[in-house]
Amino acid sequence: YEPYAMPRLPLRTAFLLGAVLILAGCGFQLRGASTATALPESWRQMHLVTGNPNSEFGREVKARFAANGITWVDRDEATHILRLGPENFSQRNLSLNAEARAAEFELTMRANFSVDEASGEEVMETAGAAVIKQMENDPRNVVGKAEEIRILKVEMRTELAQQILRRIVFYAASAE
Repeated sequence: YEPYAMPRLPLRTAFLLGAVLILAGCGFQLRGASTATALPESWRQMHLVTGNPNSEFGREVKARFAANGITWVDRDEATHILRLGPENFSQRNLSLNAEARAAEFELTMRANFSVDEASGEEVMETAGAAVIKQMENDPRNVVGKAEEIRILKVEMRTELAQQILRRIVFYAASAE
């Protein structure tokens, strides 16, 4: 028995509380946990025009925009029209190993977009967005690398949709 020893439970609780307050104070945020963007009210009724609205990229754009306060409506109800080009994915070798096989890949996903007013007048001219990632390759694990590429493509679609959203929000905020 130690007469002056502090009980362990309050010390642990104080340490945990301090760690949480420090993380909250420094602006720490989990990846993908974004706050709603501040789009002007006049930009919140949009219509999506794309070659394939049911593609994975089209669905991701709709979901990201909807999560940030944008309502997808029919063309006659929309204040703005988002014209979205198809996603273009490419993969190239960055380096080779001693056996002349790819040791690293560069994965690139691009898409073009523009925004028109309901009247048809172009508000944002066609711009491109791109996400580039690098990955190491293990030629002995073809199945594992194919799955890793599939997962990276999903992440890249999300980042591409977020990039397009951020650019539109920035443009709308500066135009208002």
